[in-house]
Amino acid sequence: MTVGALTPCGLLQLRNFVTTSVCNSIEIVTEMATDVIVIGGGVIGLSIARELALDHTVSLIERGRCGQEASSAAAGMLGAQAEAYGDDLFFRTCVESREMFPELAASLLDETGIDVGLDLAGTLLLSFSEADIAARSQRFAWQKAAGFEIEQLSAAEIRREEPFISTDVLGGFYLPKDGQIDNRKLVHALQRSCELRGVKLVEETAVDGLAVENGKVNGVFAGKEKFAADKVVLAAGAWGTEINAGFDLPFIIRPMRGQILQFRTAKQLFKHVIVGPRGYIVPRSDGRVLSGATMDDAGFDASVTNEATAHLIESTAEISPSLGALKVQDSWTGFRPFAPDRMPVFGRVPNAENLLLALGHFRNGILLSPVTAKLIANDLRGIAAVPTEFSPSRFYSAAMGS
Repeated sequence: MTVGALTPCGLLQLRNFVTTSVCNSIEIVTEMATDVIVIGGGVIGLSIARELALDHTVSLIERGRCGQEASSAAAGMLGAQAEAYGDDLFFRTCVESREMFPELAASLLDETGIDVGLDLAGTLLLSFSEADIAARSQRFAWQKAAGFEIEQLSAAEIRREEPFISTDVLGGFYLPKDGQIDNRKLVHALQRSCELRGVKLVEETAVDGLAVENGKVNGVFAGKEKFAADKVVLAAGAWGTEINAGFDLPFIIRPMRGQILQFRTAKQLFKHVIVGPRGYIVPRSDGRVLSGATMDDAGFDASVTNEATAHLIESTAEISPSLGALKVQDSWTGFRPFAPDRMPVFGRVPNAENLLLALGHFRNGILLSPVTAKLIANDLRGIAAVPTEFSPSRFYSAAMGS
């Protein structure tokens, strides 16, 4: 197998190989160490690899093709405020990450020539009953009190902004800072940036397990090959704990299936991301409109179900009857990586040196991608440890009853 190909910028040079024999005569080709291996080529792994490539040699190993799982299946919402339920560190981290996107989009455009479709028109939250209004007024009162931008709108004001919204709307809220990004363009740009920065991308290669010696992770096994590294970052999304770590992890990342429908209009009918009580729509500039999203615990079953399709058509029609009446153009599923406490799992593993985790992003993988790269890179560089609220150590403490 040929690996370590020269890049146009000369940042990564060809590496030497040594061959060792192991039991049952299987020959393992061992690549001489790179600084960091990132496992997982979704938006999180690509973001981390891109950041670390500024001062490390980096290899990224992806079981399929980069960005083709949850990162491409997402709707691209940057809903830090829309999906928040309280003023905690997780909310503040989501806001911090959201604020990083304008600079990230500009950097990627300058570096790769790819426009990632960052749209800062804001998000509308709709209410169709007095109960909806009461629930959302209570839910978002703390945001306004804390100084975050949020504006209550009447039904007439909403219809002026979005004429194709249902006449049944009673009112809602406007979140000017919550927007969207074209997630498929984003992963394409991140992959191209990684290539330009000298990251070695190894696709169609499933990592079977971690290479652990004396409590230290020093690489990964993939089939008959060992890829060696000084540090390993596990960012494999819903497959994060499917890999044989070689030691016990006191938690499991579960795949939560989400299903999305795509409609198409002759021109762009909506300007904002629009969130109803039972679903949302995300308009793209080319006339596509995404409708989402369902969630169920179905393992890695990628089926689009009749029940989910019916629910999404109904929730879309509630927001906009004219849109809901259109023929569904496309549909797909994705697997959200779900940790037991619904929180991200970032940082170092207590019982394994040189291993960092970037898992459990659940519904916020696109939104949290830039801040995850920053947190993991700062920890790996020794600048600052990941906040303890996100650390894997919380599961070890719980397992020990402390």
